[in-house]
Amino acid sequence: MKYYSDKNRNLFTDFKTAVLEGLAPDGGLFVPDNIPVLSQSFFDNLHNLSIGEIAFEVLKPYVSENMSNDVLNSIISRTFTFPAPVIKLSDSLGILELFHGPTLAFKDFGARFMANTMSQFIRQENRELNILVATSGDTGSAVAHGFYGVEGINVYILYPSQKVSKIQEMQLTTLDKNITALEIEGTFDDCQKLVKEAFTDKDLRKNLPLSSANSINIARLLPQSIYYFEAFKQVQRNNNIIFSVPSGNLGNLTAGLIAKKSGLPVKKFIAAANSNNVFTEYINSGQFIPRPSVKTYSNAMDVGNPSNLARIDSIYRKILGSIREDIYSISFSDFETIEGIKELKEKYDYLIDPHGAIGYLAFDKYEKDTDDFGIILETAHPAKFGDVIELNTGFKIEMPKRLSDYLKAEKKSIKMDKQYDSLKSFLRSKKK
Repeated sequence: MKYYSDKNRNLFTDFKTAVLEGLAPDGGLFVPDNIPVLSQSFFDNLHNLSIGEIAFEVLKPYVSENMSNDVLNSIISRTFTFPAPVIKLSDSLGILELFHGPTLAFKDFGARFMANTMSQFIRQENRELNILVATSGDTGSAVAHGFYGVEGINVYILYPSQKVSKIQEMQLTTLDKNITALEIEGTFDDCQKLVKEAFTDKDLRKNLPLSSANSINIARLLPQSIYYFEAFKQVQRNNNIIFSVPSGNLGNLTAGLIAKKSGLPVKKFIAAANSNNVFTEYINSGQFIPRPSVKTYSNAMDVGNPSNLARIDSIYRKILGSIREDIYSISFSDFETIEGIKELKEKYDYLIDPHGAIGYLAFDKYEKDTDDFGIILETAHPAKFGDVIELNTGFKIEMPKRLSDYLKAEKKSIKMDKQYDSLKSFLRSKKK
């Protein structure tokens, strides 16, 4: 398998280079040269496979040039150590709970796979690597815990000051060793812009090996496709499956589209957005107009210029009609988000977080057939947004101990303005 830059289909590299470099030399995102279609026998036997066995069959073609089957199995065994259950609320609705990992967010799947993969590669080369990652909330904590204590890898997490939840902030700012949190005076888009500028700075990269841990890194993205197969396995196959995906930087959606291109029989993907609805506008109008993000209750989706749109366009060769065949998109306000949380609790006695609530609302609005079954991706434990939920609904949330422990720890962050020169000077000072 080769990987090309979304900016140049003639610029190819292998999986190892794509992972360790993060971005292509021209600043583009790496995209698989092809998406292998899985055999019918794989799908016929899917119900007998564990999530780890599914991961092996799906990921093997993407990594085989640089990784033996034994190494891949070893990485998978250390990554997929927690479940992804579908909670069936009715004959037409289920919730895919993706918060059973260490940081109680869906990004644990991709972050752990990427950390284990990068660790394997740098051990082979006896080298050091510096990870830059921008986060709007859960990415930071998942990456921090996935890479914590990994020798040879230093992680710098850029997050927007006062624009993540208290729990999210404490999860990513209370670690030491190889983890450094940079509190940026700006938005997530500012953080993401800083990371991209660093990657295209040849002067900086000449002396400082960099890689990324956002979903712009292909090693974060590919393992996220696995839980779509795992969810499909748990649902009756005579239904038309619709996945409703809370969508911000579009990594989760892109992973689902890769699963579909691999043969997973999905009827439709719903890109459920908050007030940062530039992708919804793109789907509906054909015009992509990025703009500064605004703060919402579903902060992990507060993205005004989603990176993975480039991958979606590349996979579909920018044919908007084909994209629309697979994706429907709709957006909701904070007020509607709270109403969605209340409605789901009252109808099904299920408490969902703000991101999942938008997924629920989007599926509810979608024009469905009688045999459609909707799977809502619940991307984080509601306790991570307990302050928002309790204040606006009155619902009490029991906080898991592993979350409450973070609130007792000491915050360690370095405040920084959003000017690239400030980040560059800081990174240069860290070079040994």
